[in-house]
Amino acid sequence: MMSARPRRLPQGPVRIIAPEELRSWILHEDERLLVVNKPGDVVCHPSKAGPWSSLVGAARGYAQVPVMHLVFRLDRETSGVVVLAKDAVTASRLQVAMQNRLVGKSYEAVLTGELAGAVTVDQPLGADDASPVFVKSAVRADGQAAVTHFTPVATGDGFTLSRVSTGTGRKHQIRAHAQWLGYPLVGDKIYGPDPRLFLEFLENGWTPSLAARLLLPRQALHCAEIDLRPAGWPQVFTAPLPADMTEFCESRGLVGK
Repeated sequence: MMSARPRRLPQGPVRIIAPEELRSWILHEDERLLVVNKPGDVVCHPSKAGPWSSLVGAARGYAQVPVMHLVFRLDRETSGVVVLAKDAVTASRLQVAMQNRLVGKSYEAVLTGELAGAVTVDQPLGADDASPVFVKSAVRADGQAAVTHFTPVATGDGFTLSRVSTGTGRKHQIRAHAQWLGYPLVGDKIYGPDPRLFLEFLENGWTPSLAARLLLPRQALHCAEIDLRPAGWPQVFTAPLPADMTEFCESRGLVGK
């Protein structure tokens, strides 16, 4: 039986990225930046499975540069816009802009429950010491300040398609605040019905039992827009809602309202 709180959790088989796949994800490329629309089953940081097993490794191989800098990361199961820098100066400038909250980010999420109106969650986050999952965050009085804004776009059939923005950048912030609010993300193995489902997934993979409880094989969270204009770049990068989230929303009547 897996230990309840190991220091490092196994992540299961990684996806090997084909060069033609990466090219199809590119939203923008110039001499300084590579911007991609990451699918919801790709890890950002390098893994032990080789350079084409992570977004950073594949991007470095594609661009033929010695180092590719990840300006900010998305969780493995979160899809959407990721900005990478091809040189250290550009990376540093953008990372400082991120720290100073000068980069606009907008997400789309499918929440469990029908959110009646816009809500701002201003609750500190820290480690969830009571959770069987070591990496889980939770609202706690001694945590770090965290602010998340949820704005419903469409509701129905017990779900909400929400636009989400953040005033801070804490680990798993949107997912942890959605759970605290009582509207956890559809498909979230850690912050959904029971964090032990994540451990079950690591042991057994995706099963009919997990599908029945989680409804989607990944958390329904997508980074839809990155606005670099406040940081001095003229670009806004956008990525449409991916097929899996679109199909779920359409099946629940959450699109086009």
